[in-house]
Amino acid sequence: MSTLTLDDRDLAPLWYRHGGVDLFATTSGHGRPLVLCHGGLATHLACRRFAGPLAGRGQVITPDLRGSGRSRFAGPLSWALLADDTAALLDAIGAERAVIGGTSFGAGVAVATALRHPDRVAALLVLHPAYGGAERGLTEAQQAAMAAMAEAGARTLTAGSAALLPLFTTLPAPLRARATALVANYDPASVAASTAFMASGAQPFARCADLAAITAPVLLVPGVDAQHPPEVAAVYRRHLPRCAEAAAEVDRLGAAIAAFLDGLATAS
Repeated sequence: MSTLTLDDRDLAPLWYRHGGVDLFATTSGHGRPLVLCHGGLATHLACRRFAGPLAGRGQVITPDLRGSGRSRFAGPLSWALLADDTAALLDAIGAERAVIGGTSFGAGVAVATALRHPDRVAALLVLHPAYGGAERGLTEAQQAAMAAMAEAGARTLTAGSAALLPLFTTLPAPLRARATALVANYDPASVAASTAFMASGAQPFARCADLAAITAPVLLVPGVDAQHPPEVAAVYRRHLPRCAEAAAEVDRLGAAIAAFLDGLATAS
C-alpha cells in the first residue's frame, strides 16, 4: 500500500476491505459524513481540489473508487459493485447515513448508491453528471471520448501510463502537468478495467422514471461541456422529487455544496 503524497498531507488515510479488495479513501474533519466520489481517470485528489469550503461542515471522505488510484482492481466493474463499495465505506467509518455525491462518473456512483442503498443516503449531490440512464444512453461526443480513454487504457498494459498522455494534449499546461504527474503512479490493469467499463455504455439506472424513487434532498449542478451535456442534467431535473439546482464550474463546486448543506441545516 502506498504512503500519502504531499498533496494528502492534511488528510487521514483510510483503508477498508470489500469484496476481497483493499480500497482506499482519505478523511478530514468531524461530524456529519460527506462522501465525494471523483470522475473517471481521476482519484480522490480531484474532489479535494474543491472541498475547501466544506471544512467545518462535517467529516469529508474522498475515496479512490474501485479500479482507480490506490484502490486497485482489474476485474469486471458494475454500478452495483461501486454502490456497494460506498455502503462498505460507511460501514468502515461507523456511519449509518451520509451525504453522498460525486462529479461526472462519481455522480453516477452516487446515484447508483441512492437507488441501491436508499437508507444510507441523507442527501445526494449530482455534480456535472455524465450518465442520464439507459433510455438515453451516451451522446456521440461522450462515446468518442470514452472510447478514446478505453483505447488508451488498454495500451497501458503494454506501454504503461505513458499511453494516457495523448488524452491530455488539449489541457492547459498547468493541468496537463498535474495530470501527467498523477497518472505516473496508476496501475495499468486497473486503468484498463475502469476505462473499459466507462466505454461499455453501462448506466447507473435503466429508466428515467427510476429516479423518482430517490426521496432524499438533491443538489444538481449541471455540466459545462460536451462530456457532461445539459440534456443529462435535464433528466435529473425532471424526475428527482426533491431537486435543488445551482450553477458552478469545478472550482466553485465546494461553495455550491456548502450553501446547499447550510440550507438543509436551516430547514431542519
